[in-house]
Amino acid sequence: MTYEFTPIGAISSPYREKFATPRQPGLTKAAVARIVLSEEVSSPETVRELEGFSHIWLLFLFDKNYQQGWTPTVRPPRLGGNKRVGVFASRSPFRPNPIGLSPVKLLAIEQQDGRITLKVQGADLIDGTPILDIKPYIAYSDAIADAVSGFADKAPSLLPVEFSAAALEQVAGFVGQTPELEELVRETLALDPRPAYQREAGDEREYGVLLDRYNVRWRVVSEVIEVLDISLVEKS
Repeated sequence: MTYEFTPIGAISSPYREKFATPRQPGLTKAAVARIVLSEEVSSPETVRELEGFSHIWLLFLFDKNYQQGWTPTVRPPRLGGNKRVGVFASRSPFRPNPIGLSPVKLLAIEQQDGRITLKVQGADLIDGTPILDIKPYIAYSDAIADAVSGFADKAPSLLPVEFSAAALEQVAGFVGQTPELEELVRETLALDPRPAYQREAGDEREYGVLLDRYNVRWRVVSEVIEVLDISLVEKS
């Protein structure tokens, strides 16, 4: 049997590409995103009383992986990208049904250009990701104090982030347009977005990532993230 779903909206996120998008929600507080509801569901009635909840669940489609299929086992980055586990023991986007689930903090409910928009914090979604559903987070039932998290039982370790003099000057120049830029860069890069197989000692190659409207160039030296350059680019 086949079921068909229509997205209820899409997210506008500072993460423009898969690389450097956090692998779990809630890891970057400066990552503020907006969910723009589609015309069919964009009504004050559909969000009535939602402002009483501090957090919401987002059910979304891994649309960038939709056509790539899936395999019974995957190699989670948490295990160094070498050990395989069952797809259902992972949060890999390559799934039989490519559906994701993330809790985010609800900051505001706004109306822009005739559309209802939800301003949220901590989303781990790429810009443009289709949203399938929104549900309120219920603290007494959704937060499980004695839960066990298998091989992902601890939060990821963070690397220190340092800015070059040039990068600090560039951040200062953009502060009027994007006040949270420095914090966004710090929080995102501290998670070390590099693939597990590229984290070997001595890797000092230069990387680039598109955050919001900015191209950020960086490298890792002696387990320290060095931000080299930040430049403004046109939003695609």
